[in-house]
Amino acid sequence: MPYWRPAAVEDDEAIVAMSLSLYHGDPPVTPEQIRKTLAMFREQPVRGRAVILDTDGRPGGYAFLVSFWSNELGGEICTIDELYLEPPIRSQGYGSRLVDALRGAPSLWPQQPVALELEVSPLNPRARALYERLGFAVKRNTTMRLGLRPGVPPAISE
Repeated sequence: MPYWRPAAVEDDEAIVAMSLSLYHGDPPVTPEQIRKTLAMFREQPVRGRAVILDTDGRPGGYAFLVSFWSNELGGEICTIDELYLEPPIRSQGYGSRLVDALRGAPSLWPQQPVALELEVSPLNPRARALYERLGFAVKRNTTMRLGLRPGVPPAISE
């Protein structure tokens, strides 16, 4: 039975391949960028962690979970920064299981967060419908971005 677990170093190349599949080159995420994220999570676990959907000993999906402290909410928010499942195992409840695991007793996340957050593309209505069924709702405030490095766009258009 597939289950979510913290990612190990041996999972890195599978995560790189799945992350590249998630983005399909838009934006142009590079393997080096993904490896840098994985290294940062290991060096500074307070920033976040990668988790794997283990399907009989091989990765069938992954998620990047990122930490954010909210003064407004009075605690830590766990942001599901990326969530990817291999096509053959989609629509089988594994995304819901990840959210349920993060809602419950700490196993994938060090302590109980005050909230979970994520982004969903307007081009992915199935994912949005899932997240709404799980209780996620659109926030009142809009997220804005100011790129500070060359190549970092101020916003990514859909």
